[in-house]
Amino acid sequence: MLWKTGLRDAGTSTQSANRRDHLADFTRDRRILLLALMALPIGAISTLVAYALIWLIGVITNVSFYQKLSPTLVSPTQNTLGYWVILVPVIGGLIIGYMARYGSEKIRGHGIPEALEAILIGRSQIDFKIAILKPVSSAISIGTGGPFGAEGPIIMTGGAFGSLFAQLFRLSPAERKTLLAAGAAAGMSAIFASPVAAVLLAVELLLFEWKPRSFVPVALASAVAAAGRVALLGAGPLFPTPTHAPLDAQGLVISFLIGVIAGLASAILTAMVYGFEDLFHKLPIHWMWWPALGGLAVGIAGYFDPRVLGVGYDVIQALLNGKMIGTALWLLLILKSIAWSISLGSGTSGGVLAPLLIMGGALGAFESRWIPIGDPGLWALIGMAAMMGGTMRVPLTAMVFALELTHEFNLLLPLLLCCTAAYAVTVLLLRRSILTEKIARRGSHLVREYSTNPLEMQRVSEVMSKDIPTIPAHTKVADVVERFARDNPWLLTRHHAFLIVDGFGKLVGVITQGDMARALRDDATGRTTVLEAGKRNLIVTYPDELVHEAVNKMLRHDIGRLPVVERRDHRRIVGYFGRSSVINSLIQHIKNEQTRDPGWLARLKTKRRPRSGKSLSHGSTSGSDMVH
Repeated sequence: MLWKTGLRDAGTSTQSANRRDHLADFTRDRRILLLALMALPIGAISTLVAYALIWLIGVITNVSFYQKLSPTLVSPTQNTLGYWVILVPVIGGLIIGYMARYGSEKIRGHGIPEALEAILIGRSQIDFKIAILKPVSSAISIGTGGPFGAEGPIIMTGGAFGSLFAQLFRLSPAERKTLLAAGAAAGMSAIFASPVAAVLLAVELLLFEWKPRSFVPVALASAVAAAGRVALLGAGPLFPTPTHAPLDAQGLVISFLIGVIAGLASAILTAMVYGFEDLFHKLPIHWMWWPALGGLAVGIAGYFDPRVLGVGYDVIQALLNGKMIGTALWLLLILKSIAWSISLGSGTSGGVLAPLLIMGGALGAFESRWIPIGDPGLWALIGMAAMMGGTMRVPLTAMVFALELTHEFNLLLPLLLCCTAAYAVTVLLLRRSILTEKIARRGSHLVREYSTNPLEMQRVSEVMSKDIPTIPAHTKVADVVERFARDNPWLLTRHHAFLIVDGFGKLVGVITQGDMARALRDDATGRTTVLEAGKRNLIVTYPDELVHEAVNKMLRHDIGRLPVVERRDHRRIVGYFGRSSVINSLIQHIKNEQTRDPGWLARLKTKRRPRSGKSLSHGSTSGSDMVH
């Protein structure tokens, strides 16, 4: 019979693979190997870009503050410009404003929100213009004294080159996202010699998934960049520190409290940045001039404390070595916070990570004067990690990042506690982080919670309908329409398709309401049978198949329902899977999230409570019983 060869899975070419992988832990695809191979040159390219960015920052810093041409990365703190130092960041702001207005407005900001926006809205496609203008504008901003780090720009630039490389080939938006994140992670790995933290940053901020097809390429790109950094910029750690002994219980409690304080400070910093941004929007001048005004604030702060200027790697090292104490700490903390918030709020180009390390380190070192154990360098490191984890809401990245920067592996547990505490405080106090607030202000909403798709947790058998709408194969179309219209008109509205069965109740086809209408139009007598009018080449699903897989079949073939059949006998019907089944799956997931069952303590109290009357449940009729 014809219908014996008409039933099929999603396709004969993938049927055996579906049978083999329908219970696999992860989705398996040979394209993982392709993406992994593509990630290798992306890692190498991002390393070269990171080296070029550091070289350009060094050149501009030397020209701006020391009037000499040299690529050596130096700090502006030793400049002898006097009052003229105030003008240097202003000039840098003017150049950046001009580049943003006549080049691309997307170079404004600190890089990571722009990468997120490209993933969420731009289908992971970034223009070549951004890949060039972003690092140049950031180098100008930092080189002329901007209180920023190089990580945000290199994340955006590395991501841009990863996206551009991906656009050379026939790839899906999800695959381009993977290569964009690979470039971003490789850039951060090359700048900070932190390959593991770079991968975690991609996972916590950019990928929005935990899948082999994304993790493997990103990890390989980061590893390649870390290896290339050794040849170009030297090996890590970037900030070597004296070894600290593991902390006892008292030290762990103090670490947690420092994390809480850092979380509160993170909330204040975020509010300051966007408060100043709101003030800039109220100015009666074009936004092109805002970075120059932000540069003026930086210049004034830099005049009073030159440590505010530039990327501040020397300041981070001094904090970790415990060489900054007393008045120098709170002056640095206040001036850096104000200058950074105003400048970032003005829309200039630069990163947030290095400034957060400085401000968190200054806060931790300042708090050390009241801590009976440890030294200022120890608590500076704890404060750095906590400030980064809370402000950016990347606790795992912050913890591992601090370890890779210093190789202080004895502090793993206190770093975990401080980062977790800061993260919890900011999540409870703020709806969005300093990164996602920028995206929200541009009209997009981002949920950063990673959770399992409910459609990937349930089987078809759990949500399928056992009320199977069947019609015998020999039935005339006219008889079906007449009988349903006369006896069961509600059935036509409830079911848009019916399964066709033979005399033994075996599946032979399916007919939709559209098929019936076409049959009556072509044969007004209605003598056409449902088997002749329906479809015999069917897409089916199985009871043990994931709901997600069944939904994919419906989407790929543009159909709204699937017969559920046994794997061993494709003609034996066991259920009916339609859109209502998908809704049932989602409803069940919501119930699991919101329904709280009484614990055994509550049940124990109920048993001890004397009965004073008849239970309401006895003799009552539930809603489901009434419906039934």
